[in-house]
Amino acid sequence: MIWSILILLFIGLPLAELALLLRIGDIVGPWTTLGIVVLTGLLGATLARLEGLRVAIRIQEDLHEGRMPAPYILDGVMILIAGAVLITPGFITDTAGFLLLIPPFRLFIKQWVKRMIEKRIRKDAIDVTYVEW
Repeated sequence: MIWSILILLFIGLPLAELALLLRIGDIVGPWTTLGIVVLTGLLGATLARLEGLRVAIRIQEDLHEGRMPAPYILDGVMILIAGAVLITPGFITDTAGFLLLIPPFRLFIKQWVKRMIEKRIRKDAIDVTYVEW
């Protein structure tokens, strides 16, 4: 299963991105396509930075008030991933990156991940150990 995902990510995705870039280049022209890719990269990096700062402030507030900032840490990870894929040239990765910058979409992803982890725990596929400090 994991190998299929890795092959899809490292071989299938770049091929799909290249095909889409070439197709869009045929429609709007190569320079316009290049401009769009550069613009989305710059815009995405800026938005990821701003959203990352917002989440970092929330983490600091929670820590200052003695609360565990776990939900915001996962938001931070998703924003970091968003920033990485947004600076990668391509329309598919840009779409994924911009989606990860939208808080309601991140909430959907967090709920999905939680359900998947709970499902694996119920199947005894994950061992959970609680260590008291």
